[in-house]
Amino acid sequence: MQVKIQSVHFTADQRLEEFIGEKLSKLNNRFDQIISAEATLRLEKSATRENKIAEIKLMIPGNDLFAKKQSKTFEEATDLAIDALKTQINKRKRRVKPA
Repeated sequence: MQVKIQSVHFTADQRLEEFIGEKLSKLNNRFDQIISAEATLRLEKSATRENKIAEIKLMIPGNDLFAKKQSKTFEEATDLAIDALKTQINKRKRRVKPA
């Protein structure tokens, strides 16, 4: 699976990119039809501390899956987005599962 990580309004360090890549590769174990993944990390200019946004898009045959979460840290936002994607994957597997 190809993983593309993009950061907006800041430069992501290597450790953060490795963390996201590792989390996304675990999704591939759960659902083997993932073609590629795009993660966009965005730093919002706001007065609140929860100004870090992680958007993750999984390209799969049929409809793509997408999750966007906001939190205090990029790691936490990524974890929340991955959890949302796991739920979407489970729903998709149940729908596509042959009778």
